Amino acid sequence: MITLHYLQCSRSFRILWALEELGIDYQVEYYQRSPNYTAPESLKQIHPLGKAPILVDDAQVIVESAVILDYLQQRYDEQQQFKPQHMEDQHQYLYWMHYAEGSLMPLLVMTLVLNSVSKHVPWVIRPIANKITDGVKAGFVRPRVKEHIIYLEDYLAEHDYFAGAFSFADIQMAFPLMALQKRLHGKYPNIQAFVQRVQERAAFQRAEQKSLDSECV
Repeated sequence: MITLHYLQCSRSFRILWALEELGIDYQVEYYQRSPNYTAPESLKQIHPLGKAPILVDDAQVIVESAVILDYLQQRYDEQQQFKPQHMEDQHQYLYWMHYAEGSLMPLLVMTLVLNSVSKHVPWVIRPIANKITDGVKAGFVRPRVKEHIIYLEDYLAEHDYFAGAFSFADIQMAFPLMALQKRLHGKYPNIQAFVQRVQERAAFQRAEQKSLDSECV
């Protein structure tokens, strides 16, 4: 049976959601983050890097969200529901699957790291650290994030989903967009509409009930 090793507040939610979309049997091993937000050492018993999500299927140990989604689609999507069949849509599918982690998520992770710097430096140098991180965010991170938001807003103005009909590319993209949604303050209606659209899916709602991420997703 498939086992999903699920780390709290991580990309693991993507895989839980995909499994629910497929409607196949699986089990979940849950892992809580430590007080300093790191993954438990026990995950390294499953994969040397100790990162999540990790999918174990028979003897195969599979990591990285896009790789796991691709594996699940190829092996278990018998009706070819979750990957487009037309060439143009296939190109978009591959593009957005890689864009999510290659272009968008690094900026969001950088923001998260910069926001947490002051918590991990001595109080005496905290004002200096804050000034440096604020400068990096204002001069580099925020302008780049805004470029991506406008790009995505414009794309979603013409497309309900990222690659034709709903596909696993939408699961891949929904994770960063749900994180971004909290910062949009009611703006960018096409992004907001996309997030609402995918969150209304029955499989998403089942996955949400099974997740550890009520404060994260």
